[in-house]
Amino acid sequence: MSGAMPRWQPYLVLALGVFTVAWAAIFIRIAASPPLVTGAYRLTLASLILIPAALWRNGKELRHLSRRDLLLLAASGVFLGLHFATWISSLSYTSVASSVALVTTTPLFVGLAVHFLFGERVPPLMFVGIALATVGGAIIGWGDFRASGQALWGDVLALVGAVMASAYFLIGRSLRRHLPLLAYVAPTYAAAALVLIAALLLSGQSILGYPTRSYWMFALLAIGPQVIGHSSLNWALRYLSPTFVTVSVLGEPIGSTILAFWVLQEKPRALELLGGAVILAGIYVCSRVEAAGGLP
Repeated sequence: MSGAMPRWQPYLVLALGVFTVAWAAIFIRIAASPPLVTGAYRLTLASLILIPAALWRNGKELRHLSRRDLLLLAASGVFLGLHFATWISSLSYTSVASSVALVTTTPLFVGLAVHFLFGERVPPLMFVGIALATVGGAIIGWGDFRASGQALWGDVLALVGAVMASAYFLIGRSLRRHLPLLAYVAPTYAAAALVLIAALLLSGQSILGYPTRSYWMFALLAIGPQVIGHSSLNWALRYLSPTFVTVSVLGEPIGSTILAFWVLQEKPRALELLGGAVILAGIYVCSRVEAAGGLP
């Protein structure tokens, strides 16, 4: 299939994933429910959608998973669950623009891990793009530091979410080399759901009793940003480098900022706009390297 696939198709699927994921922060704000509740519903509903499809399409692969693959799938799910727990929590303290921009600084951590832990060559120009994207996130964070200490705590949570997402993408890159998409995402999302459900139960928060609007948002989060958005990103990992995929995800804060202004009337500050522009410059630089075949 890969031989007959148009060169532009992975980029189109990646763009679809970024656009869909950009809605997540909006749905979370409208749901107005505790972070662990939102994350648990999002991953649980997504798992209930994907597990039957995975068993039908890739039942043979799932039955013959090696112990190593099972451990990696579990680890990927744990990191994804922790990513959502910290990132969704950050939205209670800081703006949508700041939270999304900082949680998507994953290319910095992915690029460093690929270079120093896995010994793969990352072209200098790619590091320039990663640095630009990171500076963009720092500009946004500085604006929050000046705004309030509470906003800064939200930024810290978002950065922890970025580290967790980096581990999730790196493991996904390894597994997607030989596992079909559904055989990877269904167990991973299910493991993440279990992590969030366990954290929810330990926290003593109620699973039920939220407004009808919240449940609609949970469903939209599961179908849109999770099933369509994250699965599109994971599909692209088979054809594009993890560094480029994570850099491209930095387009999410641009979309979320626009959507927050349109849906929530949340007007971005000047530093958020400047940081977003620098992030876009970083994405452009990295896309030029990827298009030239600069990454394995």
